[in-house]
Amino acid sequence: MTRASRNTPAAELSCEVCGMMPEPPRTRLTVANVAVMLPIELLVHALVVETHLPYVAKVLVLTLTATVLVIWVAEPSAARLLRGWLHAPALHRRRTLDAAPALWRARTVLRDEPGSLEKVTGSLARNGVNILGLHVHPVPGGVLDEFVLSAPGGLGERELLDALRDGGGAAPHAWPTTALAMVDGQTKALSLAARIAEAPTELPLAVAELLRARIVPPSDVSAAVAGGGAVLKIPTAWHGPIVFARPGEPFTPAESARAHRLAELAEVLAHKTTPATPN
Repeated sequence: MTRASRNTPAAELSCEVCGMMPEPPRTRLTVANVAVMLPIELLVHALVVETHLPYVAKVLVLTLTATVLVIWVAEPSAARLLRGWLHAPALHRRRTLDAAPALWRARTVLRDEPGSLEKVTGSLARNGVNILGLHVHPVPGGVLDEFVLSAPGGLGERELLDALRDGGGAAPHAWPTTALAMVDGQTKALSLAARIAEAPTELPLAVAELLRARIVPPSDVSAAVAGGGAVLKIPTAWHGPIVFARPGEPFTPAESARAHRLAELAEVLAHKTTPATPN
């Protein structure tokens, strides 16, 4: 079977798993079937009427012919010849979604000098990228800028990384995200602090949510450290050390500080709620 070209409706709409196309609108499918079947039926009727068969035989021949035309000719031919027109509404919706702006989180290290941020923002603007949020974290050798970006739908991860590099950014990273990324780290930390104040035992889950990281079980800590990924250990006197991992995205000093403050809050609250031991 010949593979469809990438710029055809079949390439844009066919399912990657089963290869099936979406069901076209019933009205369009009916019009397409009529357009394909009507000329053939007229020709068959003209040929049958000119024969000298009995009336009943003519009716049977026309009925069988119409059935075969519908099943074997009309629908397959309509689906093949008028594919673009049949699936035009689905194609329009798909292209509209593809062209819609997409949200990204991005990080890159810049030199801590005047004009460095202006240069990277100019590079992003030339690619049609709008900066919705920005957080700056001091790191050794410069500053780590964390962006929330709105990029054109056709712009992918590689183009974003190239734009950050062109703007003077080092070690850039980019991840697709959602509108939840618009909540800044401070606001999110305060919300999670309120959660911990109500239930201090929620600390591991709250920190994991704050850092967008996973909790590493004690039995897997050595393997996580040896793997060279981003690992953060939060010491607690009442719970023991809690280890978090986030592959490919190092923890910033600001994130580490927020996590440690949440741990201190949980420890103080847990100590206050512990009933006093009777003498």
